[in-house]
Amino acid sequence: MIKLKFPFDEEEIRKLKVGDMVLLNGKLLTGRDAVHKRLHEGINPPISLENHIIYHCGPVVLKEKGKYEVKAAGPTTSIREEPYEWQVMRDHKIRGVIGKGGMGQKTLDACKEYGACYFHAIGGAAQVLAETIKSVDNVYWEDLGSPEAIWELTVEDFPVFVTMDSHGNSLHKDVSDQSGEILKKLLSTK
Repeated sequence: MIKLKFPFDEEEIRKLKVGDMVLLNGKLLTGRDAVHKRLHEGINPPISLENHIIYHCGPVVLKEKGKYEVKAAGPTTSIREEPYEWQVMRDHKIRGVIGKGGMGQKTLDACKEYGACYFHAIGGAAQVLAETIKSVDNVYWEDLGSPEAIWELTVEDFPVFVTMDSHGNSLHKDVSDQSGEILKKLLSTK
């Protein structure tokens, strides 16, 4: 088990390999489709993304006693960000993204070139993951709506697995390739 703390350093990220379990500490930023679209369009974010990890998540956040509290924070499917993620890595020097389901070749190439990783968070564990969020420190681009806004969170031991690393390895590609080979064999025996 590897513990990483914000700001996430490129050298530390480049040491990670597919299969590593990581506990993230410090700041995380959420960002889904609308955030990525704005960044792709060249709109500068209201907070520096450098050395951050972006969590593909639309958290359920309630305001209680004048303070935000995250009630659920499960990962969303990441492949929707495939057209944009490589550019966000290049232009904003993020060190990784968290989501579920993996991403494609453009993102894998960007991880290798810019020193980033794709981290897989466990789907279906939204409430458990929310318990690792110690505070909501800010919210940006609220005009996008609560699930699409950028939420600045402080986390403690947020659990993720490296499934795409900066060395060009992708667990998602491996599984897809292996499944394709098995399917070919099954279809050829009929």
